[in-house]
Amino acid sequence: MDIQRTLLIGAIMLLSFMLLTEWVNFKAVKDDVISTETRLTAGPDTQSSNKPITGMTDTGDLPSAAAAPAVAEPTIGIEDIPAVGAAVDTSTEDTGSGSGNNGNIIQVYTDSLQLAIDLKGGDIVEVALPKFLADIDDPDTPFVLLENNSRRVYVAQSGLIGKNGIDSKARANYQSTASRYEMGAADTLEVDLTWSNDAGIEVTKRFRFLRDSYVVDVDFIINNQSSEAWQGNLFGQIKRDSSAADSGGGGSMGMQPFLGAATTMPDDRFKKFSFEDMQDDPFREQNIGGWIAMIQHYFLSAWIPNPEKTHTYSTRVTNSGFNIAGFTSPAVVVAPGAQQEVSARFYAGPKDQYSLQEISPFLELSVDYGWLWWVAQPLFWLLTKIFAVVGNWGVAIILLTVLIKAVFFKLSATSYKSMANMRRVQPKMADIREQYADDKQKQSQAMMELYKKEKINPMGGCLPILVQMPVFIALYWMLMESVELRHAPFMLWIDDLSVMDPYFVLPLMMGASMFFMQKLNPPPPDPMQAKIMQWLPVIFTFFFLWFPAGLVLYWVVNNLLSMAQQYVITRQIENAGAKA
Repeated sequence: MDIQRTLLIGAIMLLSFMLLTEWVNFKAVKDDVISTETRLTAGPDTQSSNKPITGMTDTGDLPSAAAAPAVAEPTIGIEDIPAVGAAVDTSTEDTGSGSGNNGNIIQVYTDSLQLAIDLKGGDIVEVALPKFLADIDDPDTPFVLLENNSRRVYVAQSGLIGKNGIDSKARANYQSTASRYEMGAADTLEVDLTWSNDAGIEVTKRFRFLRDSYVVDVDFIINNQSSEAWQGNLFGQIKRDSSAADSGGGGSMGMQPFLGAATTMPDDRFKKFSFEDMQDDPFREQNIGGWIAMIQHYFLSAWIPNPEKTHTYSTRVTNSGFNIAGFTSPAVVVAPGAQQEVSARFYAGPKDQYSLQEISPFLELSVDYGWLWWVAQPLFWLLTKIFAVVGNWGVAIILLTVLIKAVFFKLSATSYKSMANMRRVQPKMADIREQYADDKQKQSQAMMELYKKEKINPMGGCLPILVQMPVFIALYWMLMESVELRHAPFMLWIDDLSVMDPYFVLPLMMGASMFFMQKLNPPPPDPMQAKIMQWLPVIFTFFFLWFPAGLVLYWVVNNLLSMAQQYVITRQIENAGAKA
């Protein structure tokens, strides 16, 4: 099989893969939307996109303490009724007591997080990230990760269930001394919610925030001034509908980022669950330490309970169609007159793998590079080191491409020499085809003799390319998954490397470079193949129109370097042949 036909088949397979993958992604999104609409048919009124959800109830939203690793009395499922979602107010005006939903929502502001906390249950019902914009053209609107309204339900719930849990029969109604908390110039901020009953049980739910951190410490301080021992279990869970995620980045054709839940287990460091998996096969296992997260493109939220305790992790889908991933901790017993504290941490922010690996083991694997992670990981490390020097992610991508090209210089040279030699003997190959036009067997024998005489390996141009393909694919995933490229400017008209080129200059450059590279290759012997090869630059340009600019920039630079190397090698071989 000659090199032209091999390249043609490879290109067709690549295009077919891209089309099939895009269709599968389209169908999956469509099925998720239909599934969500079906599940919520009997749910609350969601006609107005601006109307907060006020009546989402489900008797299975809270976990059962019976599944906890320590002995605890079972609890019946209760109705989990989050208060109306309140958009995080970005103004500085103090709304005073009673802000939000008739005083049920308090707002918290740090340098990294803007939260809305529902006093009913003390749940985090909205998280905005002021360091990440929802839209690059709107510098006043932060990206919203968690929210609770008619557009999306995505909240973080936590509480105390079990024998005496204050959330066992109904969600606890907390009190707060203020409706608005701001970190200001301090390095820490504590927000206390309090609950008490006539029996002498007092619970303080404390949220602790640190400057420049996306981690929230959630502490439950149980003060038992009753005459009997108090027993309960800490739980934390993330509740989300099946709506598509907003990343603020550009979509692209081909492979799509994962949306769903994930956790870590001793036998599987990064275990993923799509919403369909959670519906068909609910998960429940115990693990020492660990975490459980809800993952989307560029961002995630995660509960990280006590790393020294054994917790029960689970995923499930409620009767109302909400996807829930959470944990339940062992039962804690507080003696009469004693006080005890149980804690967990909650993360809501970007998928910054170097920060995530410091929070909990294997949480950094949520930056999912696929099966080629062992190639993508050092590429990302190298990219960040280059960025630290040049200060521009676009320039860093260019320099990374140059370094990768340098590593494969010898392999590429072998491929281009083979192509150049094939091009040099094209006239002799044409004579053989003409001479043995009616005898394919003799034609093949004559071709093999020609290859042997000219010392040409007809597969020499393909094998080096196949060796480099894992690096290309890993780099694709690495650039796709890097939140660092989100809203990262390059130069001139490209102010966001994570979205497509607004003027399609880079895709057109990629197509032009591919066209000129074809001119350096030997033409296919079959006229039909030649016509198809001529159309490939146009077809690839069409697909690359929707790729993020950062990815297209890599391909353009790689093509230009390849074209320069191939041109020099081809001219050297042709000149040597002319002198001979």
